Amino acid sequence: MCHSNRKPYAHTMKKVNPWAWVPTLYFAEGVPYVVVITLSVVMYKQMGLSNGDVAFYTGWFYLPWLIKPLWSPFVDLLRTRRWWITAMQLLVGVGLGAVAFTLPLSGWLQWSMGLFWLLAFSSATHDIAADGFYMMGLDASRQSFFVGIRSTFYRLATIAAEGGMLALIGLLTGRFSANAPASDATRRAWTTALCGVGVLFVLLSLYHRFVLPRPATDVPSKESVRPAAFLREFAGSFASFFRKDNMWAALLFMLLFRLPEAQLTKMSTLFLLDPLDKGGLALSAAQVGLVKGTIGVIGLTLGGILGGIVASRGGLKRWLWPMVWAISLPDVVYIWMSYAQPSSLPLIASCLFVEQFGYGFGFTAYMLFLLYYARGSHETAHYAIATAFMAAGMMLPGMFAGYLQEWMGYRLFFIWVTACCLVTFLVTAFLRIDPSFGKKEKAAES
Repeated sequence: MCHSNRKPYAHTMKKVNPWAWVPTLYFAEGVPYVVVITLSVVMYKQMGLSNGDVAFYTGWFYLPWLIKPLWSPFVDLLRTRRWWITAMQLLVGVGLGAVAFTLPLSGWLQWSMGLFWLLAFSSATHDIAADGFYMMGLDASRQSFFVGIRSTFYRLATIAAEGGMLALIGLLTGRFSANAPASDATRRAWTTALCGVGVLFVLLSLYHRFVLPRPATDVPSKESVRPAAFLREFAGSFASFFRKDNMWAALLFMLLFRLPEAQLTKMSTLFLLDPLDKGGLALSAAQVGLVKGTIGVIGLTLGGILGGIVASRGGLKRWLWPMVWAISLPDVVYIWMSYAQPSSLPLIASCLFVEQFGYGFGFTAYMLFLLYYARGSHETAHYAIATAFMAAGMMLPGMFAGYLQEWMGYRLFFIWVTACCLVTFLVTAFLRIDPSFGKKEKAAES
């Protein structure tokens, strides 16, 4: 529901500094996404699945983010976004523990995939509530400023979940393998790590129950809970999304801007893990956690911070094309690595840092455009629909990237991915953006 006569960020029951909740909220948003989308790839690879099967099966985990607009109105209309945030964090904690306990079972593959899908559902619901809460709790200039901060802590969650967990799993696997076969040691390591993250989410849920502010408009809409009113609101939120100006250009941008990344995301990790005779770099899980999940994410984080700062000063329109170049050109480092197959860990880490820094800087433009397009009535539902198109753009190409890589080999595959950057440039060219969007207002700066 939209109440245009209210100022959602102007009044709260208790004034809370955004630094007390924006960082932890987006840390909590990032961890389950990384576990489900990224770490599941490593886990299934270590347990013997082929590249094609890993990419295809884990690609289905994007589905809840793709279809989340179907239940996003419930978040708008039932309970408060604050309630949904804390409830989903608790559910994620329980779900991670459940995945951990299925791994030693005979039907671990089916059970773990089903539970990962449920975790994805909980995480997607949390995203709806968190993003709506973010727009309610901050004015436009603070949204522009904190988009870099929220991206920073989202990426710190990636370091903690990807880099930290992979390092921990490598350590635990080595310790457990002294008294157990390698396959059993791997399962025990993943079980221990997932249980630890589950406990963390229970604690985050308790923290946010006390710390999150209470925006005046974060209230359930009792009137719209009635079936007829609910259906009208549900249909209206969808219809108004597709009636927005420049809609077709916006949809193409949402779907295709990340086409190179959609194919690169899963395969880059598998490239680092695969042996030299298969075209990979033969890194261990712990080394992948260091160079990609830590050094790479630091680059991503710094790029995101810089992107947020420059966008808040010059606006999205001014920085759009520099960000498009930044997100595209660094993909060539994978072409070089696939041919050179470097063994130097610092050199590999440097390549990933450069690529991820450019991506972090450029991705700011994408996230700001979603906020820009979602403005107006039904902004929470519209943002959820926009991120669903984002998920579709990641899910569909990513599902078949593994089979494409197995057919082409890593070298040709990375050349193909880099060539797909032309699509990124093409869909950006059709956008129309208000030059003032994203700039700090002078009053806010004083």
